[in-house]
Amino acid sequence: MTTSLLVADPPVATRLRSLLGIALGYFMVLLDTTVLSVAEPDLASSLGSSTAGLQWAVTGYSVAFGALLLSAGAAADRYGAHRAFRFGIAAFGAGSLLSALAPDIWALVLLRAVLGVAAAACVPASMALITRLYPEPGERARAVAVWAAVSGCAMAFGPMVGGVLVDLAGWRAVFLVNVPLALLVLGLVAGRAVHCPHGTRRIDWWAQLAACATLALFTDALIAVGSGAWLHVSCSGVGAVVALGTFVRRERRSPTPVLQAAVLRARGMGAVLLAGAAVNFAMLGVLFVLPLLLQQELRLSPTMAGVAFLPMTLPPGFNPLLTGRIVAKVGPWKPVLGGLALLAAGSVVFSAAVLNGTPYPVLAVGLLLCGFGVSFALPALVTAVVTTAPEGAAGAASGLLNAVRQVGATLGVAVMGAFVGGEDAPLAAAMLLPAGACALAAVLVHHARRS
Repeated sequence: MTTSLLVADPPVATRLRSLLGIALGYFMVLLDTTVLSVAEPDLASSLGSSTAGLQWAVTGYSVAFGALLLSAGAAADRYGAHRAFRFGIAAFGAGSLLSALAPDIWALVLLRAVLGVAAAACVPASMALITRLYPEPGERARAVAVWAAVSGCAMAFGPMVGGVLVDLAGWRAVFLVNVPLALLVLGLVAGRAVHCPHGTRRIDWWAQLAACATLALFTDALIAVGSGAWLHVSCSGVGAVVALGTFVRRERRSPTPVLQAAVLRARGMGAVLLAGAAVNFAMLGVLFVLPLLLQQELRLSPTMAGVAFLPMTLPPGFNPLLTGRIVAKVGPWKPVLGGLALLAAGSVVFSAAVLNGTPYPVLAVGLLLCGFGVSFALPALVTAVVTTAPEGAAGAASGLLNAVRQVGATLGVAVMGAFVGGEDAPLAAAMLLPAGACALAAVLVHHARRS
C-alpha cells in the first residue's frame, strides 16, 4: 500500500525551480568525483599523505557510492524519493564541511565515505523526482535533457574549478564549495511539489553491509599491493572472500535480495555491465594518475593542471546530444563499441607519452580520445542496459549499471595508483590496463550484439 503526497499539477515555475534544484544536486555529486583530482598534490603535502592515502581519499567515496547504489533505488521507493534526496543533499553538505576541517588523511577518508553514502541517496531519487514532476513522456524527455545538461557541466569543469580553488585557498576549498551549493539545492526543492509516495518493500541491510565490506576489503588489498605490504594484502584478501561469501549466502536466503537474478541472467547484461565498469576504470584511473604527473613532471600549477584536462572533460558536456541522435538512429551498440575503441586508443597514447617524458601535446591527444570515448559510450550504455533488461526491471538494471561503474572507478584508482611514483616503464605498462579492459569489454559487447 502506498500513500501519494504529490500535489496535482504544480505550477510551471515551481516545476522548473524544482528541476533546477534536482539537476544542481546531481551536479554537486558528479563534481565531487572530478574536482578533487587536481587537489591531490596539495592534499598530500598538507596532510603528509602517501599515495595509498590519496587512493583511499578518492576510493572511499566510490566504494560507498557504488556499493550502496545497489539498494539506494529501493530505499527511495521505501521511504519516499523526496526524503531520500533531501537527506542525501543535507548529508552531503554537512559531510563536505567536515571534510574541509579534516585534521588528517584518514579522517578525510572516513568523511569521503560519508559523502559516498549521501551521493548514493541522491542519484536514484533524482530520477524518481523528475518522473513525478513530469509524468507526460514528452515533457519528461525535455526535463531529463535539462538535468543531463546541467549535471554534465560537472565533468566539463570539475578539474578546472578544483584547480582554481586549490590555487586560491588550498585543497580544503574544494569541499567548502559544496556547502552553499547544498543549501541552494535544499531551498530549490523545498515544498510539496517534489513529494513522492512511499512503499512497503523491505531492504536487506545486512546483505548491503556485506557488499560494502567486500568492495572495501578488495580495494584495500589492491592498494596494499602497491606498497608491497603482502601480509596486509593477504589479510584484506581473505576478508574480502569471507565478506563475499556472506553476501552470497544472504542473497540466496533473502526475500528481498540486493541483486535481481532476472536482471543478471538477461542476455547480454554481463557484457553491458563490464563495459560500464571498463569505461569508469579508464576515466577515473586517468583522473587519478595524470594530475600527479602534470604537477610533478611538468610543474603545472593546480589551475593549469585543471585547464590541461579540458580536452578530456569538455566532450562530455556537449557530445551526449550527438550520441543521443546516433542511438535513436542506429541503436546503442555502435556508439558503445566506438566509445570503448576511443578509450582504448587514448590509453595507448598515454602509455607512449609516459615513455617519452610526458609531453603535453601527446597527452592532449590521449585526453581528447578519452573524452569522446566516454561521451559516446556512457549515454549509449544507459540505453543498452534498459533495452537488455527484462520487462519491468529497467530501474533495477540502471541502478546496477551505476553501481558497477563506481566499482570500475574504484578499481581504476586502486590498480593504476599502485604504479605512481615508480619507474616510467611500469607506469607506462599500467596505462595500458584500461586499453585491455576496454578491448575485452568491446569483444564481449560485439559477441552479445550478434547472439
